[in-house]
Amino acid sequence: MSKQFIIFVIDNRSNSGTEDEMRTIDIFNEKLQSQGHWIFAGGLSAPSEGNVIDNRSGAQIETLKPLFSAEENFSGFWLIQAEDISQARDLAFEGSQACNRKVELRPLLG
Repeated sequence: MSKQFIIFVIDNRSNSGTEDEMRTIDIFNEKLQSQGHWIFAGGLSAPSEGNVIDNRSGAQIETLKPLFSAEENFSGFWLIQAEDISQARDLAFEGSQACNRKVELRPLLG
C-alpha cells in the first residue's frame, strides 16, 4: 500500500524559477505523473501575503501577516505517493535537483 508525502521547496523568495528550472520541473512532474506518484503540486505566494486566521471560540482574529518570518520559506510543494519513505526520499532528491532548491520531505499522517 502506498503512503502519501509532501515535498516542500525551500527558497528565499517566491516564483524565482528560471526558464530552464521550470522546464526541468515540468519534466520531473511528468515523470511523477507517468509513474503514479503524482497527487498534486503548486507554487506558493510570498510569505508577506500570509494571514494567520484564528476563529477559535468565534474570536475572528486575523494577523494580516505570516506565522513565521524567516530568510528561507516554502515556495512550493509536491504531494506524492510512494511505497515507503525510501522511495519518497529518492523522489525528494530528484525534486531538489529538478528545481535546483533545497526541499523538505514529510510523511502525511494517516
